[in-house]
Amino acid sequence: MTAAAPPPVIVLVRPQLAENIGKAARAMLNFGLTDLRLVAPRDGWPNPDAGPAASGADIVLAKAQVFETLADAVADCQTIYATTVRKRGVTKPVLTPEEAARDVHATAGRSAYIFGPERSGLETDDVALAHNIVTVPINPEFGSLNLAQAVILLAYEWSKGQALASPPEVPLDPPAPHGELEQLIEHLNRDLDTAGYFFPVERTEATLRTIRTALTKTGWSSNDIRMMHGIITILGRTPRPR
Repeated sequence: MTAAAPPPVIVLVRPQLAENIGKAARAMLNFGLTDLRLVAPRDGWPNPDAGPAASGADIVLAKAQVFETLADAVADCQTIYATTVRKRGVTKPVLTPEEAARDVHATAGRSAYIFGPERSGLETDDVALAHNIVTVPINPEFGSLNLAQAVILLAYEWSKGQALASPPEVPLDPPAPHGELEQLIEHLNRDLDTAGYFFPVERTEATLRTIRTALTKTGWSSNDIRMMHGIITILGRTPRPR
């Protein structure tokens, strides 16, 4: 069997704000990524401002490595993906995040997603170092993603190939037998008749049909029907003095 490809590395090139590094770390850990590499962060590293923004993704920040150049940061990676909206004059294969994720899973060696500074994005020389460009299909009239948003999009697509925890499925109770529903309809109609609901009298048959139609749409379980019996019974009682 072919060994599973290692998780991709997230490389932030010259990030400007520690808060954005923290938010990127949070996005990574949400989808099972922990290898964060920083290239020449503007305000140095470690930076205490990153912690609160990470919202508990401390393991990612603690393991983060710092490099002087992008080439050093990806020296152990076989495939490098530059995330950018523009090709910046460099001819490279252009992939969507989904296509890039499939390639990462199919590659035996380590892959890296590289992200540029918040204001300017990756420079042409950064993109030239990569093997592929990853571009998010986005509104051409407003193509502005912040750093953490870009990271989370790529991390999410990669995570689709992983066995991450999913929200637990809560099975619904099966619909009750029709006989139980008939008893509920009879109970309701009886109490409505007692309360004088069916007026005028000549509309009684049509009203009964409407009630039956509404109740048979619900797919109520036996527990639901028992609850409704209780509600109807309470509503039919004389209120207690307070």
